[in-house]
Amino acid sequence: MVSLQKCLAFVLIGSFTTVFGNSSPLQRPDSAAAQQPDSAVDSLENLRARIAGHIAQPRFARAAWGAKVVSLATGKVVFEHDAGRYFNPASNAKLYTAALALDALGDDYRIKTSLYAASRPDRAGRLAGDLMVYGRGDPSIAASFNGGDYYAALEPFAQALAAAGVRRIDGDLIGDESYFRGPPLGAGWGWTDLQWYYGAETSALSINDNSLDLFVNPGTKTGIPCRISTGPATQLVTLINRTGTAKLGSKRSIGIYRPLGENVIYISGRMPIDDPGYTVHVAVHKPASLFVEMLKQVLEQHGIAIKGKAYAVDWLYRDVTPVDLSRLVELGSVYSRPVRDIVRLMLKVSQNLYAELLLLQVGASRAAGALNAGSGRGQVADQNGGEARELTTEQEGVEQMNLFLSKAIKDERGALLEEGSGLSRRDIVTPASMVALLAFMSRHRLADVFRESLPVAGGDGTLQNRMKGTAGAGNIRAKTGTLQYVNALSGYVKTAAGEQLAFSIMLNNYSSDGSTSPREDIDEITLMLASFKGHT
Repeated sequence: MVSLQKCLAFVLIGSFTTVFGNSSPLQRPDSAAAQQPDSAVDSLENLRARIAGHIAQPRFARAAWGAKVVSLATGKVVFEHDAGRYFNPASNAKLYTAALALDALGDDYRIKTSLYAASRPDRAGRLAGDLMVYGRGDPSIAASFNGGDYYAALEPFAQALAAAGVRRIDGDLIGDESYFRGPPLGAGWGWTDLQWYYGAETSALSINDNSLDLFVNPGTKTGIPCRISTGPATQLVTLINRTGTAKLGSKRSIGIYRPLGENVIYISGRMPIDDPGYTVHVAVHKPASLFVEMLKQVLEQHGIAIKGKAYAVDWLYRDVTPVDLSRLVELGSVYSRPVRDIVRLMLKVSQNLYAELLLLQVGASRAAGALNAGSGRGQVADQNGGEARELTTEQEGVEQMNLFLSKAIKDERGALLEEGSGLSRRDIVTPASMVALLAFMSRHRLADVFRESLPVAGGDGTLQNRMKGTAGAGNIRAKTGTLQYVNALSGYVKTAAGEQLAFSIMLNNYSSDGSTSPREDIDEITLMLASFKGHT
């Protein structure tokens, strides 16, 4: 993802193209050169020479290229360049997270959200005490899994309570997000990303990707404020409207700013009266509070009255006010979409929140297993020689990642990740480790699930608008990665001779001279592979 560089995360929209990273729908179209028929290469020596010549161009003198290409049929190295060096992978890190989640949890694993109370309702349907919604990190309670409907994923909760005979709740509606321990942000995430959907806070009670759709439309006449609303409507967020409707044909210039740790959104600037309007996606602070607010609305619409308040509690609260779930009554539960569906959407659109929630899911599962074994939560020795400190759920997930990589690629040092999405600029991996992971997953019991979850060149996801009309279209399946001055692409390609290759191409520390985009420079290499008529 691209970290925004403006002070106070202030973005001007309309007077220039705003880039939100590789999960944004704003993609630079392919150049005319990239659309031309691919020239086939017949020999391995010529292929290597062409790739080497491409990355050796003077305009890349200050940049760093890393690449490795391996035949899945023979294991032979087709090409490599600095494959053992560390590079920032950006969202290519999601390949490691996807592989870990599939391997550790299985493709059919479903995440459970429970409805707890101290007792069952009486014959009249009255629940005497509180109702607790206990989340375990389901990312699929979201409009993105329900045809854009903000509330559809909450309907099963109302149905579960109705089936349990609940008609009235005399106590409070409590959203418990304590299943994950630690800060709600991935390690190393930049503050300029955090107001946008791709930097949304994590929560064991996530809802609608933990962000709001912010709609900005011109007023009915010039001189008056623009019309601003959110989807869904919520009382959690305060909108400060400092906009104005400008004359016909003028230029749009709108700024969005949500201060860190607040649920106040400032909207400023001007929009012409003939503007069709636009939507931007803004992360919310404390998304579990949005979850219970929306759930309360759904329950009341189903005739389940709630006498008390609706609020959320986290792991810090539970540290001093613990609850024994075994002493509560589970009135009902709702299960997530299977992990294969979550992995698929996460990779296709490069969804950071889903990636981080999957890493946390693995970490929480490991911690729960340790508790069941009687050894307590994981601990790590303090680097300064002090007493052992308790691991966060994210750190538990990273520990499991390292164990998985030691098995999968025999080199856990080949990928040094501190979170699950690739949004951190401190994540570093080698192209060699990436190709080793791709090769391992090509032999995995869930190889088809993993492969089919990748974006398809010229077809869908973040590759939908890339390599159309080329030998790569419908052929290359790969994960994109984009941060400021960082571009990467890793995945699978079939050559013109029908040989399956795994590849990883990373370009770091590069600012384009304007002749081509970094994506086009990377695509050119993958198209050489797709057009290769020789054999390894």
